Amino acid sequence: MLLFLDVDGPLIPFGATDRPYPVYEAAGVPPQAAADHPLLARIDPALGPRLAALGCELVWATTWMDDANSTVSPWLGLPPLPVVEWPDEDEPPALLHWKTRPLVAWAADRPFVWLDDEITEADRAWVAAHHPRPALLHRVEHRYGITDADLTAVTEWLRTNGRTTCR
Repeated sequence: MLLFLDVDGPLIPFGATDRPYPVYEAAGVPPQAAADHPLLARIDPALGPRLAALGCELVWATTWMDDANSTVSPWLGLPPLPVVEWPDEDEPPALLHWKTRPLVAWAADRPFVWLDDEITEADRAWVAAHHPRPALLHRVEHRYGITDADLTAVTEWLRTNGRTTCR
C-alpha cells in the first residue's frame, strides 16, 4: 500500500497564531541544510521512524519533487523515496485538487493513503468514484502538521481495512 506524503503543511507546519513552532535538529544533517531551508527545522525528525513504522511504501507527493529526497528525507532519517512527477495537464474540474487525478493514476490499482493539507470532500468523492481500491484521503491541519491524532487515524484506517500496516 502506498502512502502519498506532502511536505508543506503536513511536515512543515505554517500559519499558527496560537503558539510558536518547535525547532528541531536532525542527527547527522549538516547545519547548512537548515540554513538553506529555514523552515526545515519545523519538521520533527521523529516523524520519519513513525511514518516508516506504518509499513507503507512512502512516496513524495509534493511540489518539492526531488528536493524532498535531498533535503527532507535525510532530515527524517528516511532513504530516498519515489517521487510523483506532476504532469502538465489542464485545470482539474471545479473543487478538485490538482494532485488528485495524478495520484490516482500513479496508484493504479493499489490501495493508498494520502496525507495533505488541501484535501476536500470533492477529492474524496472523486477518488471513491474513480479508484477501485481502498483509499484514505486524510487532511492534515497545516497549522500544526502531522500529529499523533493523524497517525492514529491512519493506523485505525489500516486496521479497519484488514491491515495492521500498509503492507
